[in-house]
Amino acid sequence: MILIFFGPPGAGKGTQASLIAQYLKIPHLSTGQILRNKLKDKDSLSSRLRDIINSGNLVSDDILNEIIINRLSFKDCSNGFILDGYPRTIVQKNFFTDYLKNNNLLISQIFELSLNKQVIIERVKSRQNIEKRKDDKENVFETRINTYMKETKPLFDFYSIKYPNKYHIINGNQEIEMIHKDIIKIIKK
Repeated sequence: MILIFFGPPGAGKGTQASLIAQYLKIPHLSTGQILRNKLKDKDSLSSRLRDIINSGNLVSDDILNEIIINRLSFKDCSNGFILDGYPRTIVQKNFFTDYLKNNNLLISQIFELSLNKQVIIERVKSRQNIEKRKDDKENVFETRINTYMKETKPLFDFYSIKYPNKYHIINGNQEIEMIHKDIIKIIKK
Protein backbone atom coordinates (compact mmCIF):
# COMPACT_ATOMS: atom_id res chain seq x y z
CA MET A 1 0.00 0.00 0.00
CA ILE A 2 1.36 3.40 -0.99
CA LEU A 3 -0.23 6.48 0.60
CA ILE A 4 0.59 10.15 0.11
CA PHE A 5 -0.34 12.84 2.62
CA PHE A 6 -0.63 16.47 1.51
CA GLY A 7 -1.39 19.55 3.52
CA PRO A 8 0.08 22.88 4.50
CA PRO A 9 2.62 23.21 7.32
CA GLY A 10 0.81 22.65 10.61
CA ALA A 11 -2.15 20.76 9.09
CA GLY A 12 -1.35 17.59 11.03
CA LYS A 13 -0.29 15.40 8.13
CA GLY A 14 2.71 14.09 10.08
CA THR A 15 0.51 13.11 13.01
CA GLN A 16 -2.01 11.38 10.76
CA ALA A 17 0.64 9.67 8.62
CA SER A 18 2.28 8.33 11.78
CA LEU A 19 -1.03 6.99 13.15
CA ILE A 20 -1.91 5.34 9.84
CA ALA A 21 1.60 3.87 9.54
CA GLN A 22 1.13 2.21 12.94
CA TYR A 23 -2.31 0.97 11.92
CA LEU A 24 -1.08 -0.49 8.60
CA LYS A 25 2.36 -1.52 9.93
CA ILE A 26 4.23 0.22 7.12
CA PRO A 27 6.88 2.94 7.38
CA HIS A 28 5.97 6.61 7.63
CA LEU A 29 8.49 8.49 5.50
CA SER A 30 8.42 12.10 6.60
CA THR A 31 10.79 14.20 4.55
CA GLY A 32 10.76 16.74 7.35
CA GLN A 33 11.94 14.14 9.87
CA ILE A 34 14.48 12.67 7.45
CA LEU A 35 15.89 16.16 6.89
CA ARG A 36 15.87 17.02 10.60
CA ASN A 37 17.82 13.80 11.25
CA LYS A 38 20.29 14.74 8.51
CA LEU A 39 20.84 18.12 10.21
CA LYS A 40 22.44 16.25 13.13
CA ASP A 41 25.29 15.14 10.86
CA LYS A 42 28.45 17.23 10.66
CA ASP A 43 29.05 17.41 6.92
CA SER A 44 28.68 19.90 4.08
CA LEU A 45 25.23 18.63 3.09
CA SER A 46 23.91 19.07 6.64
CA SER A 47 25.36 22.58 6.72
CA ARG A 48 23.66 23.48 3.42
CA LEU A 49 20.41 21.92 4.62
CA ARG A 50 20.53 23.91 7.86
CA ASP A 51 20.82 27.19 5.95
CA ILE A 52 17.99 26.26 3.58
CA ILE A 53 15.59 25.04 6.29
CA ASN A 54 16.31 27.90 8.71
CA SER A 55 15.50 30.39 5.96
CA GLY A 56 12.15 28.66 5.33
CA ASN A 57 13.02 27.64 1.79
CA LEU A 58 12.41 24.16 0.45
CA VAL A 59 15.28 21.74 -0.06
CA SER A 60 16.19 21.30 -3.73
CA ASP A 61 14.40 18.68 -5.78
CA ASP A 62 17.63 16.80 -6.53
CA ILE A 63 18.52 16.41 -2.86
CA LEU A 64 15.03 15.31 -1.83
CA ASN A 65 14.64 12.92 -4.76
CA GLU A 66 17.94 11.26 -3.85
CA ILE A 67 17.03 10.99 -0.17
CA ILE A 68 13.56 9.55 -0.89
CA ILE A 69 14.66 7.01 -3.50
CA ASN A 70 17.46 5.87 -1.21
CA ARG A 71 14.96 5.42 1.64
CA LEU A 72 12.46 3.53 -0.57
CA SER A 73 15.15 0.93 -1.27
CA PHE A 74 15.11 -0.20 2.39
CA LYS A 75 13.50 -3.60 2.99
CA ASP A 76 10.81 -2.19 5.31
CA CYS A 77 9.25 -0.38 2.32
CA SER A 78 8.68 -3.59 0.33
CA ASN A 79 5.07 -3.92 1.61
CA GLY A 80 4.27 -0.25 1.21
CA PHE A 81 4.96 3.12 2.75
CA ILE A 82 3.43 6.48 3.56
CA LEU A 83 4.91 9.67 2.11
CA ASP A 84 4.50 12.84 4.13
CA GLY A 85 6.00 15.96 2.58
CA TYR A 86 6.90 14.40 -0.75
CA PRO A 87 6.40 15.12 -3.58
CA ARG A 88 6.26 18.89 -3.07
CA THR A 89 7.02 20.19 -6.55
CA ILE A 90 6.22 19.30 -10.17
CA VAL A 91 9.84 18.11 -10.65
CA GLN A 92 9.55 15.79 -7.62
CA LYS A 93 6.14 14.58 -8.82
CA ASN A 94 7.59 13.72 -12.24
CA PHE A 95 10.58 11.95 -10.66
CA PHE A 96 8.32 9.96 -8.31
CA THR A 97 5.88 9.08 -11.12
CA ASP A 98 8.80 7.65 -13.11
CA TYR A 99 10.00 5.74 -10.05
CA LEU A 100 6.56 4.17 -9.57
CA LYS A 101 6.28 3.25 -13.25
CA ASN A 102 9.81 1.78 -13.39
CA ASN A 103 9.07 -0.36 -10.30
CA ASN A 104 5.53 -1.39 -11.26
CA LEU A 105 4.07 0.34 -8.20
CA LEU A 106 0.73 2.10 -7.83
CA ILE A 107 -0.46 4.78 -5.45
CA SER A 108 -3.23 3.39 -3.21
CA GLN A 109 -4.69 6.59 -1.72
CA ILE A 110 -3.88 10.29 -1.51
CA PHE A 111 -5.08 12.42 1.41
CA GLU A 112 -5.16 16.20 1.45
CA LEU A 113 -5.66 17.68 4.91
CA SER A 114 -7.45 20.93 4.24
CA LEU A 115 -7.22 23.81 6.70
CA ASN A 116 -7.68 27.58 6.51
CA LYS A 117 -4.65 29.84 6.88
CA GLN A 118 -5.64 31.35 10.25
CA VAL A 119 -5.95 27.94 11.91
CA ILE A 120 -2.61 26.92 10.38
CA ILE A 121 -0.93 30.01 11.85
CA GLU A 122 -2.41 29.33 15.31
CA ARG A 123 -1.30 25.68 15.21
CA VAL A 124 2.22 26.51 14.10
CA LYS A 125 2.61 29.17 16.79
CA SER A 126 1.47 26.66 19.39
CA ARG A 127 3.83 23.99 18.00
CA GLN A 128 6.72 26.47 18.00
CA ASN A 129 6.12 27.22 21.68
CA ILE A 130 6.09 23.51 22.52
CA GLU A 131 8.69 22.03 20.15
CA LYS A 132 10.89 25.11 19.57
CA ARG A 133 11.31 24.21 15.89
CA LYS A 134 13.34 26.84 14.05
CA ASP A 135 11.25 26.32 10.91
CA ASP A 136 8.12 27.43 12.82
CA LYS A 137 9.37 30.96 13.59
CA GLU A 138 6.92 33.48 12.18
CA ASN A 139 9.09 34.92 9.39
CA VAL A 140 10.31 31.45 8.38
CA PHE A 141 6.80 30.02 8.54
CA GLU A 142 5.45 32.79 6.29
CA THR A 143 8.05 31.83 3.68
CA ARG A 144 7.11 28.14 4.07
CA ILE A 145 3.38 28.76 3.61
CA ASN A 146 3.95 31.00 0.56
CA THR A 147 6.29 28.44 -1.00
CA TYR A 148 3.75 25.71 -0.27
CA MET A 149 0.94 27.65 -1.98
CA LYS A 150 3.12 28.37 -5.02
CA GLU A 151 4.90 25.03 -5.48
CA THR A 152 2.90 22.27 -3.78
CA LYS A 153 -0.74 23.29 -4.18
CA PRO A 154 -0.57 22.83 -8.01
CA LEU A 155 0.10 19.12 -7.43
CA PHE A 156 -3.41 18.78 -5.99
CA ASP A 157 -4.91 19.46 -9.43
CA PHE A 158 -2.68 16.87 -11.07
CA TYR A 159 -3.36 14.13 -8.51
CA SER A 160 -7.09 14.84 -8.14
CA ILE A 161 -7.54 14.60 -11.93
CA LYS A 162 -5.21 11.61 -12.46
CA TYR A 163 -6.58 9.69 -9.45
CA PRO A 164 -10.16 10.93 -8.93
CA ASN A 165 -11.19 7.83 -6.95
CA LYS A 166 -8.03 7.81 -4.84
CA TYR A 167 -7.78 11.53 -3.99
CA HIS A 168 -9.53 12.48 -0.74
CA ILE A 169 -9.88 15.91 0.85
CA ILE A 170 -10.11 15.60 4.63
CA ASN A 171 -11.31 18.39 6.90
CA GLY A 172 -8.17 19.13 8.92
CA ASN A 173 -10.06 21.41 11.32
CA GLN A 174 -11.22 18.51 13.51
CA GLU A 175 -9.87 16.65 16.49
CA ILE A 176 -7.00 14.26 15.70
CA GLU A 177 -9.20 11.24 16.43
CA MET A 178 -11.94 12.37 14.02
CA ILE A 179 -9.47 12.96 11.20
CA HIS A 180 -7.96 9.53 11.89
CA LYS A 181 -11.41 7.88 11.75
CA ASP A 182 -12.19 9.62 8.43
CA ILE A 183 -8.95 8.31 6.93
CA ILE A 184 -9.44 4.77 8.27
CA LYS A 185 -12.94 4.62 6.73
CA ILE A 186 -11.46 5.43 3.32
CA ILE A 187 -8.63 2.91 3.68
CA LYS A 188 -11.06 0.14 4.67
CA LYS A 189 -13.26 0.64 1.56
